[in-house]
Amino acid sequence: MLGRWLQQQWFQRRLTPALWLLMPLFGPLCLLYLLLSRRRRQRCHAQRLPVPVIVVGNLTVGGAGKTPLTLWLAGQLQTRGWQPGIVSRGHGGQTAQPRPVLAASTPAEVGDEPLLLARRSGRPVWVGQQRAAAAAALLARHPEVDLLLCDDGLQHHALARDVELVVIDRRGLGNGWCLPLGPLRETPARLPTVDALIGHDFDARGLDSGVPDFAMRLQATDFYRLDAPAQRCTAADLLDRRLYALAGIGDPERFFNTLRGLGLSFTARPFADHQAYVAADLAFAADGVLLMTEKDAVKCAGLTTGEAWVLPVEADVSPALIDLILEKLRGCQAA
Repeated sequence: MLGRWLQQQWFQRRLTPALWLLMPLFGPLCLLYLLLSRRRRQRCHAQRLPVPVIVVGNLTVGGAGKTPLTLWLAGQLQTRGWQPGIVSRGHGGQTAQPRPVLAASTPAEVGDEPLLLARRSGRPVWVGQQRAAAAAALLARHPEVDLLLCDDGLQHHALARDVELVVIDRRGLGNGWCLPLGPLRETPARLPTVDALIGHDFDARGLDSGVPDFAMRLQATDFYRLDAPAQRCTAADLLDRRLYALAGIGDPERFFNTLRGLGLSFTARPFADHQAYVAADLAFAADGVLLMTEKDAVKCAGLTTGEAWVLPVEADVSPALIDLILEKLRGCQAA
């Protein structure tokens, strides 16, 4: 509850009255956070891997659309002849040591997003608290991989990178303050140092960063049934049903807005990002049909007693982003 309240305060255009009241406590903590972050970056020795590394990150806490973008990049790069692998920290999983994400893996072991990445991309995915170690382990197991995508990890400076992409969603940079006064993990001064900004339902041109920016939209496809993925349905098939929806993502309202855009009326239940669901969490939908994101679905399998449908989404980004990335990689190789 505290985390959700803080996010509501953070993602305003300016400091809210509540945060001003907390300034005597949060102000020194914010300064300490910035000092420790700077020291950690200055003392960090980045490990250079034998293949190019593309980091997909963001400045704010919580999800902004990195995972759909990573899936899109993996597919696009494959069509250009590359063999990408994917590394992630595996938030919420038991990932102290590098480990592969397998078909039999569970979210409790490897995290929800890595499991989704592995299932959707068909590419090798490895997780670990130290991304550089996870990346090295992936390359040792999969010598055919010639490029690595790092889902999150913009602030993980132990892994040298060739391209940095920052995703910013409709909430922008919130109130512009760093933790714990605001949602930022780095100051906005970081933006001009990256290679591209991707505005997810957000016009990144307004940030005046001086780097290329690209628009991203998430396109919904047909629903599939949670307990029988081969079964499909459209929004029109659900119009006359009693509907409930849950979302445990960085911005739950984004999913709910997508459903509303499909013409659906439902009772919404937001959860915390990376929510570890139990059956009781889903009981609110016992008398109807439950709708959820793919990220939630990997954790809800086997927990529902009624009918549940999952809505996959696909990132829609200009192919010019791939052209920019490949140009950057060619420049790195020439140097």
